[in-house]
Amino acid sequence: MSVFSVITAVREGGDIHLRDTCESVACQRLPAGWSVEWLVQENGRTGKPLDRLPDKPWISKGADRADGDVHARTLALQRAEGVLTRTLDAGRLLPDEHSLARDIEALAAHPDLGWTVAPVLGLHADGRLAPGLSDLAPGRLPPGLLADRLRAGVLTVAEVAATSYTELAVAHGGWTDLPPWDCVGPLLAAEAVVDGWAQEMPGEVRRTGTDRPFLGSHVRCEADTSTHTTLVLGRADAIRRLSWRWRPSVPVTV
Repeated sequence: MSVFSVITAVREGGDIHLRDTCESVACQRLPAGWSVEWLVQENGRTGKPLDRLPDKPWISKGADRADGDVHARTLALQRAEGVLTRTLDAGRLLPDEHSLARDIEALAAHPDLGWTVAPVLGLHADGRLAPGLSDLAPGRLPPGLLADRLRAGVLTVAEVAATSYTELAVAHGGWTDLPPWDCVGPLLAAEAVVDGWAQEMPGEVRRTGTDRPFLGSHVRCEADTSTHTTLVLGRADAIRRLSWRWRPSVPVTV
């Protein structure tokens, strides 16, 4: 049985929609021979967010000191048993029951690829869905495209849902603790060693106006953003200069 790992970091007070997130993961229909595991990691040790969740074999709960969502995600990654991994912030949703299956099928159809991205929809308080900001053309992504877009100041890459091989995420050390590029950094590192695929269908729904804040009391400013952009691009460029190409040890199959 192949496993798809979904990682959610949550903190006390940010768990109001956690049960909805749980339901969206539970209803996923995966190809034959696949199952889902949901790794929920509290950013803190109160236990309160985890108490909202049922005790089910496919839900793995963990907690540690409050060091931010990135720290929580990376701790959860060490428990991941899946061939594939993606993050799903607390309160966000998978848009339909085939969301994870589409990523499995894309990577199975293209065994030389290592990751996928999909648009993120916005959910308004009145229930209306708004299109995501991502304008990546569906299909195979040209090498270095995401880094080039970030270098050019095109920031919509931050509004995509990403799935990658778990071993690739582990090889790059999890997520980058550089808000606002904590999720973009691993994508740039991934595309430096293996090509990816852009999905046409949405891969995630976020509630507008209630999305997670940046880590801790961090306040965005232009200097921070510029420095962090330089760091994540510098890391990706350094990896690319190694001329190392990654291939999965166990390719996805359906």
